[in-house]
Amino acid sequence: MRIAAYHRYGAPEVVGVEERERPEPGPGEIRVRVHAASVGAADAAGRSGSPWFARLAFGLRRPRNAVLGSDFAGVVDAVGGGVTRFAVGDRVFGATGADGGAHADAVVVREDGAVVPLPDGVSVEAAVAICDGAMTALPFLRDGGRVRRGSRVLVNGASGAVGAAAVQLAVHFGAEVTAVCGPSHAELVTGLGAARVVDYTHEDAMRRDAPGAPFDIVFDAVGKSTFRRARAVLAPDGRYLTTVPSWAIMAQQVTSRLGHRRAVVMFTGLRSAEAKRPDLEQLAAFAAAGTFTPVIERVFPLDAVADAHRLVDTGHKAGTVVVTPVPEHQEA
Repeated sequence: MRIAAYHRYGAPEVVGVEERERPEPGPGEIRVRVHAASVGAADAAGRSGSPWFARLAFGLRRPRNAVLGSDFAGVVDAVGGGVTRFAVGDRVFGATGADGGAHADAVVVREDGAVVPLPDGVSVEAAVAICDGAMTALPFLRDGGRVRRGSRVLVNGASGAVGAAAVQLAVHFGAEVTAVCGPSHAELVTGLGAARVVDYTHEDAMRRDAPGAPFDIVFDAVGKSTFRRARAVLAPDGRYLTTVPSWAIMAQQVTSRLGHRRAVVMFTGLRSAEAKRPDLEQLAAFAAAGTFTPVIERVFPLDAVADAHRLVDTGHKAGTVVVTPVPEHQEA
């Protein structure tokens, strides 16, 4: 089978397509023919080995695993002994977590892992976009921000995979959302339900007199702001959420507990499979019902995986970048 492999850190060109023997599922495992996988910020960080904390997860001197990709969707084409949750032919989607391996024609995962059935009517591209963005946004808003009806939420980076999901989910929970993005994506985030849009090229959303302030939640989905700056627009009991860890935010997460405004960083990808499965099922049900629409920037064939990485590296994509190792219409 084909894999998108890399053996050293660097620019997108370090990733290339190679051949590898197709893996066989062991007891309690299933093999999924991968029809779609996401290429996200975590993959770009793992490929480049930057920022510093990426190497803690991917390998200090060189990549620990040659194949990136944690979000996948496809069809089960083989099962190991004792498997009862899935059968050959089932459409599924899920995440491999730190193990990666989804940028390939096939991936083997445990049946009790973070993998669930893919409802009819939800495309494989939409499924991996759910994993890429909404699976981060949901726990941040629900658990970290405790968003509820009437909450005032500012989403910084509202057109990215996590930000676009956060806008929709916050609106679904009954919040009033102010979205920060560039001018080319204003129409997109308005269509996702944002009450107002702040063009970051002309306005500073972190000023005290910013539109919509004060906010109960400032969700920095791209890690471009700071808790210090966000304090100006946070309500007295507000929370600043960020997806990007730093020494400062780690310290502030502790020290902010002494005050009313809180800083929160979460490592949602490290949650257990048991915690992830209900979220996958809920988000898939939202997508099937039309309550949530995953945003997809572009779809690449696996052979163009380096181009997918280049697009992610620009930092200006809208939604999720997808690679399709095996097109959904192609027979296994």
